[in-house]
Amino acid sequence: MTSAASPAYRRLSVEERRGQLLEAALGLFAHRAPEDVSLDDVAEAAGVSRPLVYRYFPGGKQQLYEAALRSSADALNRCFTEPEDGPPTERLGRVLDRYLAFVDGHDAGFSALLRGGSVVETSNTTSIVDEVRRAAAAQIFLHLGAERPGARLGMLVRTWIAAVEAASLIWLDEGKSPSAGELRDWLVDHLVALLAAGSASDPETAAVVRRLLAQERADGPVAGLARRLAPLLGAAAHLL
Repeated sequence: MTSAASPAYRRLSVEERRGQLLEAALGLFAHRAPEDVSLDDVAEAAGVSRPLVYRYFPGGKQQLYEAALRSSADALNRCFTEPEDGPPTERLGRVLDRYLAFVDGHDAGFSALLRGGSVVETSNTTSIVDEVRRAAAAQIFLHLGAERPGARLGMLVRTWIAAVEAASLIWLDEGKSPSAGELRDWLVDHLVALLAAGSASDPETAAVVRRLLAQERADGPVAGLARRLAPLLGAAAHLL
């Protein structure tokens, strides 16, 4: 009796093989700190030999890590892209949903990336991380209608991005509590509050806040925050 024919073996192209190795590495770096991943681990995850990994990444683990980091940075940059439709805070909420989903799926690797101190950290890896931060800032300025912000508004937005990174790391340390949705809403409120405070001393930020308010809905995040703050502001009326 003739046995069933085995599936034909297909030799992978250079790009396909490189992509296979990179995918295996990304899976490992997503949940383990870079220094805890070896080339043997990558070879095993990809089902290939260690020499084959070196053939495609002759720079070894450092080159492989930087390629994986570049791939993750590109994925994060795609998270920030959002059509200029609807109220700005709702757009920001959708961006944060995608960002937090990425953080959730890359927990240990994301922590290692932002905390630094890794044995594979170099000027190249730092540059890639900074590029992601600049891309995030550029998208926020775009949706705020301030693509060339002044010093104060620029500092405000970059300060908020640093707070988002810190909150993401704390969120991971605390077992992803509160929920991603609650964290998203808190981060949106945080930016709105920063903009409101900044508008008191910076005309450019004040103009941004006026444009933002003109686009917001009565049942949206800004209105909700204002209602929650009303009792506190009323209690402070005697200070005015």
